[in-house]
Parts: sequence; C-alpha cells; structure tokens
Amino acid sequence: MALTELLKKDIEEIIREKLKDKLKKLTTEPADMPFHFRLLGKKRMALYSFIHSINTIIGTSMYEKIAAKIAKENYKFVAEQATSGNHISKKAREEIQDILEKLNNSETVSNKIQEIEKLRKVASEGKKIKVTHTKIDLMIETEDGEQFLIDIKTAKPNIGDFKHLKRTLLEWVATRLFDNKEAKINTLIAIPYNPYDPEPYQRWTKKNMFDPKHDIKVAAEFWDFIGGEGTYEDLKDCFERVGNEMEDELKKCFDRF
Repeated sequence: MALTELLKKDIEEIIREKLKDKLKKLTTEPADMPFHFRLLGKKRMALYSFIHSINTIIGTSMYEKIAAKIAKENYKFVAEQATSGNHISKKAREEIQDILEKLNNSETVSNKIQEIEKLRKVASEGKKIKVTHTKIDLMIETEDGEQFLIDIKTAKPNIGDFKHLKRTLLEWVATRLFDNKEAKINTLIAIPYNPYDPEPYQRWTKKNMFDPKHDIKVAAEFWDFIGGEGTYEDLKDCFERVGNEMEDELKKCFDRF
C-alpha cells in the first residue's frame, strides 16, 4: 500500500474541497450555442456543460495539488508552478532548433539522454539570452540532487502542440544547465490516466518527437513514480470514496440540470 491513511485523507480533502467549490459556482444555463441547442436540445447541452465543468476542475486544480502532496512525502524538494531559469545560451538555442528540425523531418528518433548531453556541451556557449517559459507544474528533487521538471497534461492533449511542447522541455533543460552545467536534470510530460486502457497509450508515442522512456509517464507510471508502487490504485480509491460520500450532492446538481 503506497499511500498512508493520513495522506489518503489529505488527498480526499483536496478532492472534496475543489469539487464543493465548483458545485457552488455552477450555473444551469449553458453558453449560447444555437446550432448545438437545435441539434441536441438545450437540456442535453446544459448537462454536457455540467460534466465538462467537473472534468475541467479535475484537470486544472486537482492533479497538480494531489501530485505535489504525494511527492512531498518522498522527495527532498517539491515545488508547484516553478521556473527552470531565466537565461539560455545562443548555442543551446541553436542546438534545440537543430534537434527539433531533425525530429520534425523524421531524420531521427528522439533520444532524450543524448539530447540532454548535447545541450550540456553548449549550455554556456555564445550570447546570453533572456527567456520566459511556461511554468513547471511540478518540480521535484531527489536526495542526491537529481531534478525532474514535470508538465502535467490532459489525457488527450492536442497533437498539434507536439513540437511546441518538445521545445519547452528542451528549453527547461537548457536554462537549468545554463545556471549549473553539472545539474542532474530530467523533464517529463505526465498524463494522469490512460483513456485507452487496457490498450497502451499511443497518442504521443506514435510520434518520433518524444522519447517514450524518458519524456512521458502515463497513469501508474507517473503516480507510482512520485509516490511508490500502488499509488495509482490507492488514488483511484480516494476519488471513489469522495464520489460515494458526495453522491447526494452530485445527484442534486444532476437533477438541476
């Protein structure tokens, strides 16, 4: 059993508070969608709006908070919405562009370890460039100083964002190495669950833009990574218990819609 009873209670409280707060703010009046209303009916669209709102709150507010809570039990340092650094070298930026072009043109398949070492070699070469990056959803550091910068994504992210996301991961590496060329650095995309289960997750791994072993962790790979074996199963049970506890409140909301 990966999660302690106390940690399970803390996680359930996060789920409960976020859900209750969202239910208070929900409106039964969906945005005006004249074509959808006429095709599917206003009541069905109102119900869709309700489900979509719950999905959104889980994706935007719960996963990150829960992941940080779990990681704090197992890692030396944990931070949410962190930054990787403010500067990158001109040579590192050129190296990133070269990596992306080769991947985009299918000239090579991503090998994250090699990509990091290429950036390490040029981390401080050339002009110093100031950069502003997307915030890191979750930053964790092991006792021996190895860092993992994690971007938590929805289960089915936009395929068109592949190149942009790969660039972000590489620039996180480059900015961290600019500040410390010897840093033990890893960057990851975390997918909280696999919508294709029991089939393997394929949405990202079909593209050579990402290294499946070192760029992406899906479902149990991610949760067990930050919390230990069994964390994913324990976490699903936490959601189920809160759902059972709040069944009457959820039913009242469904009935309103």
